Amino acid sequence: MAIQSLGVGSGLALDDLVKQLLEAERKPKFDRLDKREESLDAVISGIGSLKSKMDAFKESVDALRRDTALSKRSAVTTHPGVSGEDATGPFTAEASNSAATGSYQITITELASGSRVETANAADGGFNSSSDVVSASAGTLTFQVGSKSFDVDVTAGMTVQQLRNKVNSSASNFGVTASVISTGTAGGGAKLVFSSDVTGTGNDLKIINKNDIADLERVSTTDSTETQTYLGYAKNATNAKATIDGILVESATNRFENVIENVAFEAKELSSKDALDKFVASTLEIGYDKDGVEKKIRDFVDDYNTLISEITTLTRYGQSELEEDGALAGDFMARGIQSGLASIVSSAVPNSKLGSLFQLGVSFDEDGKLQISDFDEYGFGSGEDKLKEAFEDNFDEIAKLFTDDEFGIATKAYDFVYEYTTFGGLLRSREDSYKNEKDLLADDRERLELQMLNYEDILRKKYLALDQTVSQLNRTGSALMASLASTGF
Repeated sequence: MAIQSLGVGSGLALDDLVKQLLEAERKPKFDRLDKREESLDAVISGIGSLKSKMDAFKESVDALRRDTALSKRSAVTTHPGVSGEDATGPFTAEASNSAATGSYQITITELASGSRVETANAADGGFNSSSDVVSASAGTLTFQVGSKSFDVDVTAGMTVQQLRNKVNSSASNFGVTASVISTGTAGGGAKLVFSSDVTGTGNDLKIINKNDIADLERVSTTDSTETQTYLGYAKNATNAKATIDGILVESATNRFENVIENVAFEAKELSSKDALDKFVASTLEIGYDKDGVEKKIRDFVDDYNTLISEITTLTRYGQSELEEDGALAGDFMARGIQSGLASIVSSAVPNSKLGSLFQLGVSFDEDGKLQISDFDEYGFGSGEDKLKEAFEDNFDEIAKLFTDDEFGIATKAYDFVYEYTTFGGLLRSREDSYKNEKDLLADDRERLELQMLNYEDILRKKYLALDQTVSQLNRTGSALMASLASTGF
């Protein structure tokens, strides 16, 4: 009978021997694949981390290269008796980049308002209660302010309350609110009030009795031809009024635009009054937005340094055998990115009087990062001194350092980083290459597994033959000894 299990016939540990030989053949080959896969994972992770930081830097410089806020003017208001971070005054203000610097004394003397129409007292032909019938006949009311209008159909027998609800729920209503006020007096009764939120002198609400129904004259201001007058105005629409350095200005809304060229301010409340009942002026200062621009410059320095720190970490060599190398140690592309960015940041910008970031106080430290130093290293003044000087003497030139279409630092940095991070760019292509190589390792593992199966089969056949031969020799020996024993030897 054929031997199926190694060692059964010979009594030798041949199965263990096959396993040991197989492992000796298998381990170094799979170890090489594991080491390569581990290396690829580290590189892919490193590239992913670098790409993430570069994407963040690209977004930063993309905003900076197009940021008109670098030349923005600030509009600072100071209101008498108003203090605290959350405190508000009679107006807020904003200025465009073209606004001229200056100081203005402003008072808000009147807020813009809409018009209001009220029905007559009950004693004068008005309504006693909200359940009174408006009209015995059907008709249409047109609510109009300027070019804005909407119609409300009044059905026969509609009550005051129902008319109020229909006005307020109209899909075309442009800002008319109807309400019912019960006076609580016998002669006053219930008043139907129509309020318009369209402000500005001349923007009074018209309520047109479109079909000239007699009953609807009680809730109209005019007839269909607008020649008859019915209800008067409890309040007319008015302009907002203010004074700027004593000059009266008006606006149909509470927002004043370009009364000061390229400046807008919005009235929130009336200015306060002094003991003599006179309005007290607030101060509006139009100047350079130095705080905002300084923050953007310092943010640029921080964003650049964050990227350089990441590159330094990824490309470092371990200082000893116990310290691992960075995932991209010595990588030519990462080093190229670092040197390319350094070249851009240190380059000249001829279209700006400042010439370079150095004149703005931005320089390199010994680690290749940017700094705005607070010490004078070369006898030209500290970085902080240069920054302050640039703000005082060349504020409008600062934006050009970053945003100039041809030489701007942010413009060039964006274009440089874009070439690496865009889809199909240098960094993404390299990442895809390593990922493809990692995918090929899976195919190598499959081939190696097949080789190991084939090698195991060869080993088992080889030692199975040996097992069978030894088993046959053992049987022959046993038979010979038994034969000798039977003859008396």
